[in-house]
Amino acid sequence: MSRFAIQGGYVIKAPHDVLKDQYVIVEDSLIKDVTPDLPVDITEVLGGPHDIVMPGLINTHTHAPMTLFRGMADDLPLMTWLKDYIFPAEARFVDKEFVYIGSLLAAWEMTRSGTTAFCDGYFFEDEVGRAAQEVGIRAWIGEGILQFPTPSLADPKRTIDHTRSFVERWKDNTLVKPTVFPHATYTCTPEILKAAFGLAQEYDLIFQIHLSETRGEVEQVRKDHHLSPVELLDSVGCLSERTLAAHCVVLSPEEIALLARRKVSASHNAESNMKLASGIAPVPEMVAAGVNVCIGTDGCASNNNLDIIGEISTVAKLHKINCMDASVLDECTALAMITENGAQALHFNGGRIEPGRLADITVLDGNAPNMVPVHNPISQIVYAATGANVKDVVINGRIIVKDFTSLTVDEEALIKECRSIQKHIGKG
Repeated sequence: MSRFAIQGGYVIKAPHDVLKDQYVIVEDSLIKDVTPDLPVDITEVLGGPHDIVMPGLINTHTHAPMTLFRGMADDLPLMTWLKDYIFPAEARFVDKEFVYIGSLLAAWEMTRSGTTAFCDGYFFEDEVGRAAQEVGIRAWIGEGILQFPTPSLADPKRTIDHTRSFVERWKDNTLVKPTVFPHATYTCTPEILKAAFGLAQEYDLIFQIHLSETRGEVEQVRKDHHLSPVELLDSVGCLSERTLAAHCVVLSPEEIALLARRKVSASHNAESNMKLASGIAPVPEMVAAGVNVCIGTDGCASNNNLDIIGEISTVAKLHKINCMDASVLDECTALAMITENGAQALHFNGGRIEPGRLADITVLDGNAPNMVPVHNPISQIVYAATGANVKDVVINGRIIVKDFTSLTVDEEALIKECRSIQKHIGKG
């Protein structure tokens, strides 16, 4: 049996439940206790008397392998970025090795900045799962479903069968879970969408999709189907509590109410949407309507980092200025989006520090200059901290990062591999 403790000057059990000077006791994969006294039998202690101990952070929308496209096509609108740069680059360079190395890099970056779980969609997703297992990060992965050929599937007629085989390979894994991932309403026919959702129902999986990311997307779908993307998904029965909709930028009040009624989770990707000038999602309105809003970074080609702490700081401030209301999205609401809301969206027993919960825990260094003094630990996380302040990370009861050092990544070898791929892409 594995048993150790994590010490914190502040232990964030949940955004509205903060304790001072406590130890979190971890046994095997679970949190056993939160106590002011260190049990006499425990000799290994992470954290320290001034550190902030919090639930592991959850990134609900990524394209992990795209770390290798970081900075390749900046300062472009979404459709130009996709059609003129990303889709051609993917067709030319993306293969199993590219996806594996890019995903290792992403998993290293995420764990070093406090992320303990992520939801991903791309191609050759078996390699994303392989990388996640090696690093030890919790992952929900989805093989991209589209109505045209992809780097991992030449025949789009086989896309549902291809996904079924993928699901079968991963459905019993403890750390890595399959999802069903049709790319979007503008890249999948209604028939494909309906079949994909049926597959998600059959295996009781998360159904993730890009939804209403830009005004151009909404106009195109209306032109093709005489329905908005949200209306189209609802018309084919694809909105439910298993639906995780990324972006949700262009929504009417009626569509927000529909998402809430169907119990859809919305993954807000503020920095990506800002960088691609896609717009600002109506997050305060979604929260007010009862939509479960969580946070994603999107891929590194459009963000360009995977620092979820930096992302939530952007989210909290963006909506204040957009609404011209400093009280919008207070720090507790913001923190919930990368902890308990993310766990709710992915349907797993994480997101809080409580006995019986999965031991996914992030520790922030309380001695860093930007972390002193602490008048309000929740404010400190949302408005002062960065991913660089992450000191220790525990996932599923396993220590992944200790004293700022990754224990599961051969950093030197990985950097060498990434630079080799960079040279290959640079030669065109």
